Amino acid sequence: MHSRGEPHLRGFSHRTTRQHHSGYNDRITLVLSAYRRYSFIMNTVHFLVKPLLDLFERLRVVTMPEMKAALGTRADVTVFRKLSTLPYRSSYSERGRFYTLDSIAHFDTHGLWFCREACFSQQGTLLDTAEAFVQAAPAGYFTHELASQLHVPVKDALRQLVQRDRLHRQLCGDLYLYTAPERTRRQAQLALRHSQAQADEAAPEPLRAAIVLFYSLLDEQQRRLYAGLESLKQGHGGDRQMAQRLGLDADTVARGRQELLTGAIERQRVRRSGGGRPRAEKKRPNS
Repeated sequence: MHSRGEPHLRGFSHRTTRQHHSGYNDRITLVLSAYRRYSFIMNTVHFLVKPLLDLFERLRVVTMPEMKAALGTRADVTVFRKLSTLPYRSSYSERGRFYTLDSIAHFDTHGLWFCREACFSQQGTLLDTAEAFVQAAPAGYFTHELASQLHVPVKDALRQLVQRDRLHRQLCGDLYLYTAPERTRRQAQLALRHSQAQADEAAPEPLRAAIVLFYSLLDEQQRRLYAGLESLKQGHGGDRQMAQRLGLDADTVARGRQELLTGAIERQRVRRSGGGRPRAEKKRPNS
């Protein structure tokens, strides 16, 4: 026989078990519901940015109008909302007008990537890039040297960095030399710059005259490549030194140097077809 309290306990146990299973099922339902909702959101986000991904894959570097056209919107905020879900970066040139993805950019040893007339840096903005380059330069940078390296005007960026005490500048000859703000590093950069200038001035005059004579015998491409080769031999600041010595623009020397490093040299004729002196006609003797 059962005791009087046994049915009561048994009934209590059944109710407790049912309540326990009911609460467990409710929690499972909530978890599954949240998972489905999260999965839907993730699929929706991926679906919404797919036009952007396709655009980047096709062009590699894009502009805001191009992204608006791909998304079918006229609002910048809509584009930035979609971009925020992607690892993107903007160019330090053209006031950040160009955009690319980190997975697309192929940075060189200096942390730079140039594509579609746009300049990108692993440092990000032009200010951060200019600061990093000057800090790392063994002998600092003159304005035209850094501009040649970054392929953009840097005068205003350097001025802002000096005003914010992120860089230091000092007259070196007739030009301002930009160096690190930290005293020990700055002194080392200035010392190396002065030693380079003295070595250049110490070159014998006959040697410099011979170089100029040899240079005058070369065609346009050969002059550019020769200047680039000599710049490579001199190291940092070579573009400026060869430009002054040979009467070239520093950008031309830098172009020759880059052509030698990349091997992108035109091996065909220097003049375009049809250029040069007109071909003389052979006169036939009168019969």
